[in-house]
Amino acid sequence: MAELSMSTEPQPTATDATILPVRRARLAAIRDSDLWHSFKFHPSAIFAACLLAFVALTAFLAPLITPQDPYDLAALELWNAEIPPIWNANGQWPYLLGTDTQGRDILSAILYGSRISLVIGFASVMVALAVGLTLGLVAGYFGGWIDNVIMRLGDVLLSMPFILIAILITAVATASLPPGLKDVLAAPILIFAIAVPSWVQYARTVRASAMVERKKEYVQAARLIRVKPWRIMLHHILPNCLTPILVAATLNFGLAILSEATLSFLGVGMPPDQPSLGTLIRIGNQYLFSGLWWIVVFPAVQLCLIVLSVNMIGDWLRDALNPKLR
Repeated sequence: MAELSMSTEPQPTATDATILPVRRARLAAIRDSDLWHSFKFHPSAIFAACLLAFVALTAFLAPLITPQDPYDLAALELWNAEIPPIWNANGQWPYLLGTDTQGRDILSAILYGSRISLVIGFASVMVALAVGLTLGLVAGYFGGWIDNVIMRLGDVLLSMPFILIAILITAVATASLPPGLKDVLAAPILIFAIAVPSWVQYARTVRASAMVERKKEYVQAARLIRVKPWRIMLHHILPNCLTPILVAATLNFGLAILSEATLSFLGVGMPPDQPSLGTLIRIGNQYLFSGLWWIVVFPAVQLCLIVLSVNMIGDWLRDALNPKLR
C-alpha cells in the first residue's frame, strides 16, 4: 500500500524542469536590459505606466466595482437623474460623480466607456500594424511594380484627411447593414475605419528599413542558400525594423483612442446605449451650459488622462530606443 501511495504522487516532468529555467532566464534578461534600466530611472514613464495600468484595471473590472450597469436600460433610475457629484450639497451615495439626465451613473459610464475606447484603440492599432507590416515588408523586399502599387495606394490614403476616410467608411458600412446589426457591429466598424488610413505609416517605415536590410550580407547569404522569401522577411528583416514600429504603434494608440472619441462625438461611432468616452462627451456637451457640467467634464478628463499616459510612454520609448540619446 505504501508503494501504491507513493506511485500516485505527481512527479515533476522533464518539461517542467526545462520551462522554469527558461522563464527565469527571460525574467533575468528583462531585468538586465537597457530598456528596463531606463524605465526604472524615468519618473514620468513610471507615472504614466501606473496611471494607464490603473485606468485599464478599473475599466476591465467595472462590473465588480461600479454600482450600476450603464448599458442595461432596465437598471436606469429616472428619479435619480441629474444628481450632482457626491461633494455637492445635493449629492447622493453611491453616485460619486453624479448622474446624467437618464439616471445613468457617471462613474459607471466612464469606466464602461473607457473599456470600449481602450479595446477599440488597441484593436485598431493591431489591425493597422498587421496590415502595414505585411505590405511594408513585401514592398521593401520585392520592390518593382509591387512597391509602386502599394506605395501609390498609401499616397492616395494620405492625400485625404484621416477623419474624412473614417467617416466615409462608417457611413457606408452603417447604411449597408440592416437596422438590427448596426449597433451590434458598431465596434468592429470603428476598428476597421480607424485601421484603414493608419496602416500607411507602418508600411512606409517598414519599407524604408526593409530596403536597407535587403542589401546587407546576411540577407544575400540567406538568398544564396535559397531560404524562402517569407522566412527572410519574418526572421531576418522584420526584427531589425521593430524599434521605430514599436514607438509609432505606442503613439498611434493614443491617436486611435482620440479618433474613436472624435467619431463617436460626431455621431458615427458607438450608439448612445453603449457609450464610449466620445459618446459620453457628445451627450454631455448638450447640457454643458445648463448647469450639468459633470456630465461632460469627467469623461473628458478621463479621455485626457488616457491619451496623456499613452503619449508619455511613447515619448519615453522613443528616447530609450534611440542610441543617440543614451
